[in-house]
Amino acid sequence: MVQEKKIVKEVSGWLRVYDDGSVDRTWTGPPDVKFMAEPVPPHHEFVDGVATHDVKNSGQLRARIYLPKKNPDEENVKFPILLHFHGGGFCISQADWYMYYNMYTRMARSARVICVSVYLHLAPEHRLPTAIDDGYSALLWLSSLAKGESHEPWLNENADFNRVFLIGDSSGGNIVHEVAARAGKVDLSPLRLAGAIPIHPGYVRSERSKSELEQPQSPFLTLDMVDKFLSLALPLGCNKDHPITCPMGQAAPPLEGLNLPPLLLCIAEKDLILDTEMEYYEALKKANKDVKLLTSPGMGHSFYLNKIAVVKDPNTAAQTTGLIAGITEFVNNH
Repeated sequence: MVQEKKIVKEVSGWLRVYDDGSVDRTWTGPPDVKFMAEPVPPHHEFVDGVATHDVKNSGQLRARIYLPKKNPDEENVKFPILLHFHGGGFCISQADWYMYYNMYTRMARSARVICVSVYLHLAPEHRLPTAIDDGYSALLWLSSLAKGESHEPWLNENADFNRVFLIGDSSGGNIVHEVAARAGKVDLSPLRLAGAIPIHPGYVRSERSKSELEQPQSPFLTLDMVDKFLSLALPLGCNKDHPITCPMGQAAPPLEGLNLPPLLLCIAEKDLILDTEMEYYEALKKANKDVKLLTSPGMGHSFYLNKIAVVKDPNTAAQTTGLIAGITEFVNNH
């Protein structure tokens, strides 16, 4: 008789871990939102002004490129690069999911940038720092393209390697900080890391913050998700005070000693983890880092990825437009 495997950990709707170590990421939540977590195939033709292409380098790094169609007056223009790290608590989601496709095609089109979105290894099969290694490997790959050591036509023919920005959603924002810190210790030239844009980064402490206790939970972030995803993602034996989830904490390298590029920290007023994101901001300021704050009033965690809310709620739509405009301004100024 075959013994039925048992669930040992479940994260509402998103993920189930079984006693044999296998992981099931089939969406079991409301069916009307399932489309946001479904893959979008790449298309080399321009659709609504953006073409997409999946690449894989010799080191097994995979990434999706979002290339905006050049306007008549952009014939000789090279576009800045946004190197993008997706969210999902280090445990779920992929670079080709519709929620990212919808946002980053729009970002490429509006901001006139090339987005390069990395397919990150996921926990618990690949615990941290694996996803950070993926992000850093992607930056080194861009550096090799800039040096002419390797070639990717979509980037070599259209990208400005002197203006590379890191950007990440939620846990991808944590990766932004970690990759930027690593990059500050090496010479990437002729590539220049021009800026870093963590959007609603997943910063927490082992002790609950006031905002975690008081702010409303949202479809994209619940306390259950915070606790369980991080327990599955952090190195074994570590808690939320780990430097990856608490870079302003005592266990982390002092921010004063890090060589960081200019930062645009994007926060949402009703984010469950707002307080610890603000702790990070204040710590950066105290360390005399070049950091600007972009706040989305009345919004919750990763609101801009929720296509249903962006379509149905005028305020969410307006705040998403404002977020893209703020990021575009930051890129244009650096």
